[in-house]
Amino acid sequence: MLGLDPLIIVTALLCGMLSRAAGLPALVGYLAAGFVLHEFSLESGALLEHLADVGITLMLFTIGLKLDARKLLQTKVWGTTVIHMAVTHLVMLGLLLGASALIPGLQISLTAALVIAFALTFSSTVFVIQTLQERGESTSAHANLAIGILIVQDLVAVVFLAFSTSKAPQLEALWLLLIIPARPLILKLLSVAGYGELLTLSGLALALGAAQLSDAVGIKGDLGALLFGAILAGHPKAKDMAKNLIQFKDLFLVGFFLSIGLAGWPSTTLIFIAVILGLLATLKPLLYFLLMTRFHTSARVAVLASGSLANYSEFGLIVVAVAATVGWVDPQWSGAISIAIAVSFVVAAPLSTASHRFYQTYRDRLFRFQSDELMASMEPISDTRIIILGMGRVGTGAYESLAPRFGPSVLGVESGAAQVAVHKSENRRVIRADASDPDFWQRIDINNVQLVMLALTNHPENMLVAGLLRSLNYSGELAAVVRYADHEVEMSEHGISAFNLYGQAGAGFAAHASELINGSAETTA
Repeated sequence: MLGLDPLIIVTALLCGMLSRAAGLPALVGYLAAGFVLHEFSLESGALLEHLADVGITLMLFTIGLKLDARKLLQTKVWGTTVIHMAVTHLVMLGLLLGASALIPGLQISLTAALVIAFALTFSSTVFVIQTLQERGESTSAHANLAIGILIVQDLVAVVFLAFSTSKAPQLEALWLLLIIPARPLILKLLSVAGYGELLTLSGLALALGAAQLSDAVGIKGDLGALLFGAILAGHPKAKDMAKNLIQFKDLFLVGFFLSIGLAGWPSTTLIFIAVILGLLATLKPLLYFLLMTRFHTSARVAVLASGSLANYSEFGLIVVAVAATVGWVDPQWSGAISIAIAVSFVVAAPLSTASHRFYQTYRDRLFRFQSDELMASMEPISDTRIIILGMGRVGTGAYESLAPRFGPSVLGVESGAAQVAVHKSENRRVIRADASDPDFWQRIDINNVQLVMLALTNHPENMLVAGLLRSLNYSGELAAVVRYADHEVEMSEHGISAFNLYGQAGAGFAAHASELINGSAETTA
C-alpha cells in the first residue's frame, strides 16, 4: 500500500544507520529492514517498487558514464575478471548441484544452479568503494584495480540482463544509433546546464528517457540506459553528471534492497545454505591474488585489491531477482542470496581491514609470487630532495614553482598512467606510483628527502600517507593542501604544515591583483 511507504522508509533509515555504525555498508541494514517489516505483514507498495526500478536504471547509466576502455582492456583487469568468474562459476555450480543431491527436500534445477552460481561470481561495488573511501584509498593502485574488475563484472551482468527478457529487438531499434552522431549536441546541452540541479535533472532525463526508448523498441531498458551512458563517457561533463547522480542512485536502490526482504524469508534449508555460501566468499581472495600476480601486479596491490573483493554483490542479487521473474529460479533464492551477501559483508569487513597488516607480516613470502618482469622494474629512486604527491592542478603548480629553483631534485608522484605520460611529455620529472605503498618509499633514500608535499585528492588519503611516512621514521618537513578548517586543525595537531586552499586563496588572489595596480602605476609614471 502506498500509505505504508513512509513507515518503511523510516525503518530502513534506522536499520541503515545501525549497519553503518557496525562498520558495514548501509545496504545490509536495508535488507534487514525488509525482513523485519515482513514480520509485521507490511508490503512495499507501488512507490517503493518504482524507486527500485529507477535505482537499477540509474546504476547502469552511471556505470556507462564511468566506462574507460583503456583501463578495462588492461590484461590484469579483464584477464583476472574473466578467469576468476569462470572458475568461481564452475566451483559454485558443483557445490549447488552436490547440495541438491545430498540434502533432502532441496531441489535445484540445472538452470537455477547455473544462474545462482553466476550470481555468486560478482563482488560488491558498494562495499569496495565505501571501505576504500573510508580508509582514504579510493585513488590508490589497488583501488583502481579492484574497481576495474568490478566494472568488467558489471558489464557481464548487463549482458545477462539483456538476454533475460523474452522480447526481441524491433527493426526500429536501429534508430537508437542516432544517439552517436547526436553526442556533441547532448554534451553541448550539458555544458549549458552547468554543475547544479540542472545537470542532475539532465542526467535523470537521459537515463530514464533512454530506458523508455529502449523498452519501446524491444531492448531491455536498463541495457539502453547503460549504452547511452557509455556513449557519453570520457567527457568531463559525464564525470560531473555521474557524481551528481550517485546519491540519487543510492537512494532509489534502497527500494530494491527493501523489496527483497519484504518478499519474505526463504526456507530454513536455504537460510543454512546462504550462511555457508556467505562464509565461502572468504576464499575468493586466494584466486584473485594468484591471478593478479600472474598478470604482473605487485604483491601488495594484489593482497589489498583481493582482500576488498572477498564478498558477494548487490548486482548478483539483481541477477537472481530478474531470473526469478522469468521463472528460471525459485523466488525464495532472492532472499537466500541477500542473506549470503549480508554474511559475506560481515566477514569481509574485518578481512579487508586486516589486509594491510597481513601484507606487512608476510611481505617477504608474498614477494615470491611477483613476476620477474615486475621485480626488474622496481629500481631505486635517487637524488630527490622534494617530493610532490599528487600531480593535479595544485601539485603541478607547486612543481612548476619549485623546479626552477631546485632542479631535478624535485620529484612528482602520480598514480594515473595517462597523467604521468602528459607530465613527461612536458619534461617534468614525474613517476607513476602509489604514495600509500610502503614498497614505493623503500625505493627512495628517505633520509635525503627534505620536504614531502601532500596534494592528494582527499583529506583521509593525505592523513594516511602522512602516517605512513612517520612510521617509516621520516624526519623531514610535511606540508599538505586542505579545504576545510577542521582538516587544517587535524593536520597541525600531527605536525603537518597545512595550506588552506580556500582560506589562503584570497591572499594569493590579492597579491596577483596588486601586481596589476603596481604595473599600472609604473606605466602612468
